[in-house]
Amino acid sequence: MNLQNLKLRAYEIENKLCKEFEEVNDYIFKNPELGGQEYKSSKYIVDKMNEYGFKTTFPYCNIDTAFRAELGDEEGPTIAFISEYDALPGYGENNDEPGHACGHNWIAASTLGACVVLSKLKKYFKGKIILIGTPAEETIGYKYNLVKSGAFDDIDAAFQMHIESCNNVNCKSLAMDSLEFEFEGLAAHAASHPHKGVNALDAVNLMFAGINALRQHVKSDVRIHGIITNGGQAANIVPEKSICQFYIRASERSYLEEVTQKVINCAKGAELMTGAKLSYRNFENPFDNIINISSFQSIMKSNLQDIGVIDFYEGNNPPTGSTDIGNVSQVCPTMYTELSLNINPMVYVHEKEFLKFANSNESYELLHKAIKSMATTALELYCDKNLLSQIKEEHLMLVGYK
Repeated sequence: MNLQNLKLRAYEIENKLCKEFEEVNDYIFKNPELGGQEYKSSKYIVDKMNEYGFKTTFPYCNIDTAFRAELGDEEGPTIAFISEYDALPGYGENNDEPGHACGHNWIAASTLGACVVLSKLKKYFKGKIILIGTPAEETIGYKYNLVKSGAFDDIDAAFQMHIESCNNVNCKSLAMDSLEFEFEGLAAHAASHPHKGVNALDAVNLMFAGINALRQHVKSDVRIHGIITNGGQAANIVPEKSICQFYIRASERSYLEEVTQKVINCAKGAELMTGAKLSYRNFENPFDNIINISSFQSIMKSNLQDIGVIDFYEGNNPPTGSTDIGNVSQVCPTMYTELSLNINPMVYVHEKEFLKFANSNESYELLHKAIKSMATTALELYCDKNLLSQIKEEHLMLVGYK
C-alpha cells in the first residue's frame, strides 16, 4: 500500500474508532487529578493500551504515574507520542478541587488515538509505536526526570499537540528555572527589642527590589515573577523566617543560566545587607526551550492542511509559557503543535470558561484532526528513511552536537 493510500486508511480507522477516543477524553476530564497523583488516569490509559495490544511498563522510571506502552519491531524508526493527564488545582466545582482547564484530557486522548490508529496499520511499515505517559507537566515537570533516566534515548521522533488560541506548528516555549529562596533571621519583639532581631522579611523585600532593578538590564524575552510564601507570623515579631519563590524564564537555556545567576546574586546581596542567612533550591524541575525543526514542521503543516486546518499563526511572538516538552526536544526531534478551537469569542486555556470546551463537541472535532494529522505525519517518517534522517540531522545541528 502506498503512502497516500495509507493516509486515507488512517482517516478511515480514526473515523471508525472516533467514539472510543472521545470516551478517553471524557473519562480523563471527569476524573481530574493533580500532578503526581494521576493514579486513576494513568491506570485507565495503561489498561486501554493493553486492550489494544500494546506491551506496557507501569510504573515507569520509578515514577508512580508514568508509563510506557509500545508495539512493533526493531527494524524501523521508534516514534513516541507524549501523553499528559494532570489537572490544575482550583478549577473543579468547588474551588479546592482540580479541573482540566489545561486540556490535558484532550492530550491524553489524542496521543492514545494516534498510537491506536497506527497500530491498525502496523503490517504496512517497520518500527515501533510508543506512548509515553508523562505526569505533572503543570508543576514538577516529570519529563525532566524521564529524560534524565534515558526514557527518550531510543526515540527517533516525538509528537504532542495542545489546544491553544491559534493554529501553530512553530510553537515557542521559554526555558524556565524554579527557585525558592529562604532567609533565616532572628526573632525579637518588634517594639521593645527590635535591635536584637534580624529581619528575614527585609531580606526578601530587598531581593524583590534588586530583581526589579535588574529587569531593565536583561533581554526583552526574560520574565521574572515571584511570590512571598512566608512573610512572618505576627506584626509585633521581627520575622525570623521568610520564603519567596520565583519563576525565571528566557528564550534560550544558555541565557537563562546567566539571568538565574543574577537573581541568585540579588538574594546574596539581600543576605549581606540584612544578616539573614540565605539558602535556596529548585522547588520544581528546570524546563528547557523547545527546539523547532523546520523540515518536521513542514510535514505536519501539510498533513494538517490536508484535513482542513488552515489560518496558521505566522508571527514571531505568539503567546508563550514554559513546558517540559522542551526538555524532550533537546534529546530527540519533537513536533509540538498547537490547534485552535472553532469558537467565537475565543476562550483560553487556564481560564475557568475553558472547562466548558475541554470536553465538548468542539474539542472532539479538534481531537479527531489531531489524531489524523499526528498519525499521517508519523506514517511519512516510518515509510521514508531519508526524511527522518534529514529531520534528525537538522536536530543535531540545532542542539549543537558534533
